[in-house]
Amino acid sequence: MLWSGWGDPAKATPLPDSVVGLLRDLLGVKPVEAPPKALEEIEVAATRLSGGDLAALGAEVGAANVLTGVEARVRHTRGKSTPDLLRIRSGETADAPDAVVLPGSHDEVLAALRLCSQRRIAVVPFGGGTSVVGGLAPQGVTSFVALDLRRMDALVSIDEVSRTAVLQPGLRAPQAEALLRERGYTLGHFPQSYEWATIGGFAAARSSGQASAGYGRFDEMVVGLTVATPEGDLDLGRAPRSAAGPDLRQLVLGSEGAFGVITSVTVKIHPVPASAAYEGWRFGSFEAGAAALRRIAQDGPMPVVLRLSDETETMIGLADPGAVGGGLPDAAGCLAVIGFEGTPDEITERQIKVRAALREAGGELLGDEPGDKWRHGRFNAPYLRDALLDVGAFAETLETATFWSGIPALYEAVKGALTTTLAGAGTPPLVMCHISHVYPAGASLYFTVVSAQGEDALAHWEKAKHAANDAIIAAGGTISHHHGVGTDHRDWYAREIGPLGMDVLQAVKDRLDPAGILNPGVLIVPEHE
Repeated sequence: MLWSGWGDPAKATPLPDSVVGLLRDLLGVKPVEAPPKALEEIEVAATRLSGGDLAALGAEVGAANVLTGVEARVRHTRGKSTPDLLRIRSGETADAPDAVVLPGSHDEVLAALRLCSQRRIAVVPFGGGTSVVGGLAPQGVTSFVALDLRRMDALVSIDEVSRTAVLQPGLRAPQAEALLRERGYTLGHFPQSYEWATIGGFAAARSSGQASAGYGRFDEMVVGLTVATPEGDLDLGRAPRSAAGPDLRQLVLGSEGAFGVITSVTVKIHPVPASAAYEGWRFGSFEAGAAALRRIAQDGPMPVVLRLSDETETMIGLADPGAVGGGLPDAAGCLAVIGFEGTPDEITERQIKVRAALREAGGELLGDEPGDKWRHGRFNAPYLRDALLDVGAFAETLETATFWSGIPALYEAVKGALTTTLAGAGTPPLVMCHISHVYPAGASLYFTVVSAQGEDALAHWEKAKHAANDAIIAAGGTISHHHGVGTDHRDWYAREIGPLGMDVLQAVKDRLDPAGILNPGVLIVPEHE
C-alpha cells in the first residue's frame, strides 16, 4: 500500500490534461503549491513507550514483531480518508502509533491486550489500514500501539457440507478469494477497498461489497467469530441462527475494535459461478432509475449487482473511473449497471425477467459495454482520488441509507448541504451520487464530492462534512451504511441511537475493556469528554 495514497503505486495514473483543464475552468482548481513530502522526509516523535513496555510486548509476540522504526509507524498512521492523506502528505504525524505490534495467534493477541490493559497502553487493531472515518486515530491517549494482524493470514478450514470457511483476520481479501477459489468457492465480497482490506476489517466495520445484491453484506455472511478482549475470549456462533438470547455476533460486527480484537471469522461461501454477464441501462432521471431498482429489489428476481448513478455522476463518467470525462454516449440520463452470475441458463432466465421489469419502468438497454467497463474499472476510483489531489482538487466520499420512501428527501438534503457549505466557502463543488446497495425496504446513497482545495482544504471539508452529517440525521438516514463510525461519525451516531443506546454500548465496553484501552474515542465518546 502506498504510504501517502491508495494502493499499488505502479497503478497510479495522472489525469489527462483535458480533465485538469475542466477542473480549472469548472471548479477553479489551482495547482498545489508544494508537492507531497517524500517518505524519507517524514519525521515522527520519539516513542512514548518505555524500554520496559517494549520488552514486555516483545516477550509476548517476539521481539522482532515489535516495530518502532519511522517507516513502520508512518505506514500505520491514520487511514485513507482524504483528510488523512492531506495530513500525511504534509508530514503531519501527530497520530502515529508509538509501536507496531505483530501478533501471530489468538493467544498472542490475548496476551498483548492483557499486558496493554495492565500498563494503560491504548491498542488500535490494524488490518488493511483502509478506514475512511477516522477509525485508526485514537483520542485522548498518552501512548498507543497499532496491533497489525498481518501474520494471522490463513484459511483455517473449509466445511464443504455446511459451505462455511474459517478465515483469520489479517487475510487480505484477494488472498482469501484466491485460497477459496482453489477449492472451487468464492466469498462474493468485493467492496471498493477489496484489493487491500482484510477479513477482520470487513467484520469490524460491517463492510458491504459491490455484489451485495446477490451475496449480501459481510455481516450477513458471518456465522461465527472468535474475539480476544482484555477480559478474556468470546467464541460466538454455534449455528447459523439461534433463539438463545440476543445474538452477540451482531454486537461484535461493526464494533470497530472498541470491544475486542477479532481473531477468526467463520463465513458462508458459495461455489464459483460458471459465468457472468454485466450490462448497462439508461433511465431518464435518478428518480425513475431509483423506482426501477426498488421494483427489482422488492419483487425480484435479484441480480448480483444492481447500481444506479445520478445525472451528474453519469455525465462525468465516474461509473467508469478509467474513462472520466466520458459517460453515456450522449451524456444524458442516468446509468444503471446490472450484473448477473451463475450458469448460462440461469443468467439468461434471470436476464429475461429483469429486462422486462426495467423496460416496463422506462429503462433503455445499452448493451454489455457499460457494464463490462464498470466491472473492469470498479477498483480504480481510489486511484483517481489520488490523481485529483495531485493537481489541487479535493475529492472525498460519504454514504448513508434510508427507506425507499425517504430516498428523495435524503438525496436532496445531503446534496444541498454539501453544495451550500462548500460554495459558501469559495470552493463550489461537483456533487455526484449513486445507489449501490438495495434491499426490499430501502437503499444506500453514496456521494462523491469534488472541489478546489481552497485556502484550507481540511477546514472547508470539516464544515461541509458536519453539515452533511446533520442533514443525514435530520432527514432520517443512518450516519453510515458501510464506511463505519470511527471518530468522524461518532457524535452523530450518538444522536442516531440516543443517550440510552450509548449507555448500553458503554456498559459493554466497561465489561470487556475496563481500562478503556481498545481504540479510545472510536464508536463511543471517551468518558473524559
